[in-house]
Amino acid sequence: MARILCVDDEPDALRLKCVILNRAGHLTTPAPSTGEALAYLRATPFDAIVMDWQLGAEDGHPLLQQIKQLSNAPVIVVSGYVSRAYQSSEPTADIYLEKPVDPSELVTILETLLRPASAAPIAS
Repeated sequence: MARILCVDDEPDALRLKCVILNRAGHLTTPAPSTGEALAYLRATPFDAIVMDWQLGAEDGHPLLQQIKQLSNAPVIVVSGYVSRAYQSSEPTADIYLEKPVDPSELVTILETLLRPASAAPIAS
């Protein structure tokens, strides 16, 4: 079970991401705003962050910058604005997924990112 911070300003999208990840056996913390996300990050270690790119009137770049300063956790951006997010300057997320995301794809990608490097298959 991993601790996942989910950030999205759309209540239904936030709830859906949390349900998908909870059903996969993870513990989610919903954050409907940048401020709440940063407060959680400062108080609690997370194994991964799943965030939207468009958060209210601003894009996710300022939040992503602060996440990278506060945490080494992988970041998955799930957004309808993936092309804009992908073109943003450093730092970048670990992966960008276009909304609507396939639930099994989200879980598979998350669990792949959470797998320790030592657990990666050895090439022969």
